[in-house]
Amino acid sequence: MPRRLKTALRGGPDPVTGVSPEGRNAVRTLVNMLPRLWPKGRADLRLRVVCAMLALVAAKGVTVYIPFLYKRAVDALSPETVASAVVIVPVMLIVAYGVGRILMIALAQLRDAIFAKVGQNAVRELAVETFRHMHALSLRFHLERRTGGLSRVIERGTKGIDFLLRFSLFNIVPTIIELVLVCVILAYAFDVWYSVVTAATVIVYMVFTFVVTEWRTRFRREMNDLDTEANTKAVDSLLNYETVKYFGNEEHEARRYDRSMTGYERAAIRTATSLSLLNTGQTLIFSAGLTALMLMAANGIAQGVLTVGSFVMINTYLIQLYQPLNLLGTVYREIRQALIDMETMFDLLQVPAEIKDKPGAPALDVSGGEVVFDDVSFHYDSDRGILDGVSFRVPPGGTLAIVGPSGAGKSTIARILFRFYDISGGAVRIDGQDIRDVRQDSLRAAIGMVPQDTVLFNDTIRYNIRYGRPDATDEEVHEAAELAQIGRFIEALPQGYETRVGERGLKLSGGEKQRVAIARTILKNPPILLLDEATSALDTHTEKEIQTALKSISRNRTTLVIAHRLSTVVDADEILVLDKGRVVERGRHEDLLARNGAYAAMWNRQRESEEEERRLAASEAREFEAKAELASDAADNGFA
Repeated sequence: MPRRLKTALRGGPDPVTGVSPEGRNAVRTLVNMLPRLWPKGRADLRLRVVCAMLALVAAKGVTVYIPFLYKRAVDALSPETVASAVVIVPVMLIVAYGVGRILMIALAQLRDAIFAKVGQNAVRELAVETFRHMHALSLRFHLERRTGGLSRVIERGTKGIDFLLRFSLFNIVPTIIELVLVCVILAYAFDVWYSVVTAATVIVYMVFTFVVTEWRTRFRREMNDLDTEANTKAVDSLLNYETVKYFGNEEHEARRYDRSMTGYERAAIRTATSLSLLNTGQTLIFSAGLTALMLMAANGIAQGVLTVGSFVMINTYLIQLYQPLNLLGTVYREIRQALIDMETMFDLLQVPAEIKDKPGAPALDVSGGEVVFDDVSFHYDSDRGILDGVSFRVPPGGTLAIVGPSGAGKSTIARILFRFYDISGGAVRIDGQDIRDVRQDSLRAAIGMVPQDTVLFNDTIRYNIRYGRPDATDEEVHEAAELAQIGRFIEALPQGYETRVGERGLKLSGGEKQRVAIARTILKNPPILLLDEATSALDTHTEKEIQTALKSISRNRTTLVIAHRLSTVVDADEILVLDKGRVVERGRHEDLLARNGAYAAMWNRQRESEEEERRLAASEAREFEAKAELASDAADNGFA
């Protein structure tokens, strides 16, 4: 059994949302949904709801009255009452019956048309609300969840909302109203036992439908779990297309996907076979009730108590009830499915944001851009410390470099500065303001980021550069590209700035993506700049070009540089050496080398590595030249 399904069945937290299934509740889901029917501040939508309700009541009134017309028409056409002089009476009754059926359908369609905007507005608002909430959740949440599964949850949840809004109002409630009216009419017009049999038939039908549907729900939930798991694996595999190709694991990925789909297939088969059982039972129950009423009516005719029209009227009421009841079975199944689909979506909305602004928090006021870490401690988990008493100050317009081995906590400092996480101890201040006391949007607006791994949107180069400031003009976009030394490259492309960069920017090289990221940051024009190993993955030639661009944009800005290659930070005003979350050394490049400590050891190792690379490159070049010279001599001798 797949891990996700086992987790769900034993009640553990959902790996997609992180919420325990015990937190899911159909009643809570309905309570969350109902306000969407009466949206605040939307008088136009509330008017639509009222009009739709009026159309619903009118349609049901016509529906209940139609069998009376049918009865009178049949009685008027019976041999005992029909006469050539009054033949117009049954004709008019038949016409009225036809008009009534048209009105019944027309009013129902009018109701749906009026309510459509209410339903779609609710779907849109809930989808946007969920999308915004997803962005409000912490980086920790998104690192622990599956993006493919989350997108599927939102997709199914919005569809479930649309279905539930329409059918909970316009099928279940009207059917119950119609049942009550029919029972009252049968008791008044004929005998209370007709009402008893009708009500008993419908109640048994509904109970059977609900019980069996609840039993089937676990199969459908299992289908959803396996569908989500299969979709997550598919999205993850396709996002890592290159890695799959590098290792030739196409068949391995296909087998993983097939295992998930095999489980889905079994669950789908159980769902289909249980549906056949449900449909058969519903037909047996309703047919038994209909047969009993027809026998009672036939007996009444035989005793002279009822007319043939009464027999037809009773039959018509039952047939009219059967149609919504038959649909009710389907609708109830779909409503249960919609509730299942919506549960996880509403669970997402219940997940609290880990990082919140304080009530009434002001915007960050950046005057110079001074950044201070004051005895900062941080841990992801209580038993996994990352930073321990880190302190430093970057003066306005100054440059601080942070170096150290992998896992020392360098990138964590960047995430803390952006307030993706709140620190465990100490304080982080910008121009004297604790970043926990200001609005997050203003904090992030003041910081520009050029990351090591630049991931671009699957859109145009223009869109990706303009993402730094969406309201920027085309001229400003072009100017930023020129400053990032990528303008000529873009203009040389067949589609120029309208060139699409592909999924995650894979159509561009590493250096080209970095230049786009630099142009995006230039366009943002922040007072504080953070460079997170922005050139560590590039070749030496490209690195030098990117470094030139970075120096131009960091001029007159407070700059934090997280670096792997020490040669890129020799000009920094101060260099911090981190090791296991602690600052072990600090100072300028020359001072740190003179100390002959951790920094000097790192510098010497990198220099030796670079020297070895140069020696190997020179050796390969000499070998190539020697082979070329021998080949040339051989060719000359052969020719001679």
